[in-house]
Amino acid sequence: MNPTLEIFSQGEEIVTGQIADTNAAWLSQQAIQLGFTVTRHTAVGDKLDDLVGLLREIAGRADCCICTGGLGPTSDDLTAEAVALAFDLPLTFDEIAFAQIRQFFTNRNRAMPESNRKQAMLPKGAERLDNEWGTAPGFAVEYGRCRFAFIPGVPSEMQHLFLEKILPTLHQRFSLQPEQLVTIKTIGIGESAIQERLNAVVIPDRVQLGFRAGPEEVQTKLLFPADYPKPAMSTLVNQVAERLGNVVFAIDGLGETAGDLVSVIDKLMSGKHTLAVIETASHGMLSSLCIGRDWLLSASYEQNIARLGQQPSADNDHLINTTKALAVDLQKSSGADIILVQLYTGDSHTLHDKNRSIVVYTGLLNGERFEQASHSIGGSIKRKQNQAALLSLDLLRRYLQDKL
Repeated sequence: MNPTLEIFSQGEEIVTGQIADTNAAWLSQQAIQLGFTVTRHTAVGDKLDDLVGLLREIAGRADCCICTGGLGPTSDDLTAEAVALAFDLPLTFDEIAFAQIRQFFTNRNRAMPESNRKQAMLPKGAERLDNEWGTAPGFAVEYGRCRFAFIPGVPSEMQHLFLEKILPTLHQRFSLQPEQLVTIKTIGIGESAIQERLNAVVIPDRVQLGFRAGPEEVQTKLLFPADYPKPAMSTLVNQVAERLGNVVFAIDGLGETAGDLVSVIDKLMSGKHTLAVIETASHGMLSSLCIGRDWLLSASYEQNIARLGQQPSADNDHLINTTKALAVDLQKSSGADIILVQLYTGDSHTLHDKNRSIVVYTGLLNGERFEQASHSIGGSIKRKQNQAALLSLDLLRRYLQDKL
């Protein structure tokens, strides 16, 4: 069984929502990759009794705990004092830490405020974690079954101390066997539809199935134990991917990381094809996603779709014919071998009305071959723009991967 790890974030600004706790997310990713089982994220404000109580709880249930924040020089930075009270480790003055803090200010030709002396007060017997990036040294202690590491909340300092001071010791102290996470990335399908397609797939008890939905993609996650046989893993991943079908644009975790949709398209396009685009509903977002790619030869945004020969109430055949005609003209004028043309039904009022949907038509032309796809998109104008861009690009991806 993998050792358990908790992440403990301290600070009123986190509890009140003034800032997002990105430190906890980053640390969780690091811990899981190492082979820990992350059991809790906990955030506590600047209240000494709450900090002391939580530290004692964690000491009795976790094998390791990474704590961020509360190591500054001001009165609301209470982490060291809380550790001293929770574990009966009186604060002692660390001469080396104090010298490092003074040197930090000397190097910047600044006088050290007296309040920074507080940062050199560490719990008795604590292992100091030198901080070359700021004034707050971290420290580590052991109490009960748990190894605690306390590091600053400033993200750059936190990451530096974790990677340089904490990470090497974790391999020495714990027997770590990283689990294998495989992420199947899809577009154009929701979580509930994915679940329905996967109901026919038998997921072994040892494999954890999960989902993550975002504005750019939906991820189906399969978490395998460290000792899970590789052939069986590949078989299950292939079964899941086959059930999901052509909405799968990438699989991470079995080899090279594929990245997002545009990264996948970039690998398929680079050195092989060129692209020209006309977009409407996505308002230039499609083109912006491809900025800097050598294969994007030209891109234009047309706000007045009537000028393109499309009427808001046009039927399906008219839209397809208009899309194809525009693609043929653009192929001649741009010199690109692949053309994407995007149109949509409705007018600007429909586009801005969150309670009404538009239907986006995308045509792809390559030589004489013409492919088209249509999608109904609802929600806010921002969502319609984003989805129109991604779903139009996904037609290009499916064409390149021969998954139409």
